[in-house]
Amino acid sequence: MKDRDLKTKLLSAPYLVWSVIFVVVPLLVMAYFALTDANGSFTFDNIIHVKNYADIFLRSIIYSIAATLICLVLAYPIAFSISQCNPNKQRVMIMLVMLPMWMSLLLRTYAMMGILSDNGILNSFFTAIGLGPFKMIGTPGAVIFGMVYNYLPYMILPLYSVMCKIEKSTIEAAQDLGCNAFHVFAKILLPLSLPGIASGLTMVFVPSVSTFYISQKLGGGLFDLIGDTIERQFLGSTGGKNLGAAISLILMILILICMAIMNEFTDDDNEGGGVLF
Repeated sequence: MKDRDLKTKLLSAPYLVWSVIFVVVPLLVMAYFALTDANGSFTFDNIIHVKNYADIFLRSIIYSIAATLICLVLAYPIAFSISQCNPNKQRVMIMLVMLPMWMSLLLRTYAMMGILSDNGILNSFFTAIGLGPFKMIGTPGAVIFGMVYNYLPYMILPLYSVMCKIEKSTIEAAQDLGCNAFHVFAKILLPLSLPGIASGLTMVFVPSVSTFYISQKLGGGLFDLIGDTIERQFLGSTGGKNLGAAISLILMILILICMAIMNEFTDDDNEGGGVLF
């Protein structure tokens, strides 16, 4: 037993070292700058000044929630459809879902700019059928659309990983007992897929609420999100990094609160089966 514990500690040592260097140390550095001024003196002024950016926090949260819910609505039927395919088709479909993730977010966002621009593919199509052109770039819809496009795979993958474990015989049994499609979804699929939903919501919301490049390019610089504000503080005048660190610290706390709430839906108790009535 002691040898096994020693081996476990040795195997986990690289991970612990990695976590300390790239997680703990950066967090401590961020906390230091957030609680000091440009001269290195301790102060709470940076934390207090964060309240001046409450409207940007609110906008970031609203956009992120909208993008996350749209991703859920789109990803749920996609993940279920993939989980019902044979194993070979599942591998192909998952590869297609992951394929856009192999490209840089910068390239994907630039591609969206070309599609949504005044002379882009969509407006060319709308103009051809007499419905356009429409103003897309520089609107909240374009920013949310960019979030959905970039982060949709992060919703599909956790949903798929949960749904592929749902036995088809469970659904067939529910149908044999008289459940229609709605009851199968409400009493079987939804309860069993709750852990995947919670994971997907977290994986989409966290990068969405802190994004900055998507809003700059697709929003035309008209809709500052919290990520834009943090970037501007660090690239701005002397002392801006302290306020930027304070904003980052508050954002991290909000994200941790959201993750703690989501974790309540991923407990072992929520991994049980559905209930038939």
